[in-house]
Amino acid sequence: MSHTSRQKDKLIARVRRIKGQLEGIERALGSEAACAEVLRQIASVRGAVNGLTTEVMEDHLREHVLMAETDKERHQGGEEMIAVIRAYMK
Repeated sequence: MSHTSRQKDKLIARVRRIKGQLEGIERALGSEAACAEVLRQIASVRGAVNGLTTEVMEDHLREHVLMAETDKERHQGGEEMIAVIRAYMK
């Protein structure tokens, strides 16, 4: 069982909060809210997404690198994380 499956409810709740924040940005833009308010909301979403990303990355490292049962699994988990970090940093 994957670590994301074990924490599915917690992660889905975070995604739903982010979705609500994005809808708030859409409403703010639709109502022509002040740009400073829109920017604050965007910064909030960015922080929430970064927090979610950090949590899943940390869990991946713990599960698939630190607690890997074999060197092959550890290597694969590390390579997967490298690929994710490269994509994240683009």
